[in-house]
Amino acid sequence: MPMKEGANAIINMRYDANEVMQGITEVLAYGTAVTVDKAG
Repeated sequence: MPMKEGANAIINMRYDANEVMQGITEVLAYGTAVTVDKAG
């Protein structure tokens, strides 16, 4: 899991849902986990 690895934000989040068959939906959600630090 990204949070266990030190990530504290997700950028470029994408979500997609497709109906594979009647009543069955495939859901995909993904993004890039990053560590954001305060500048300065």
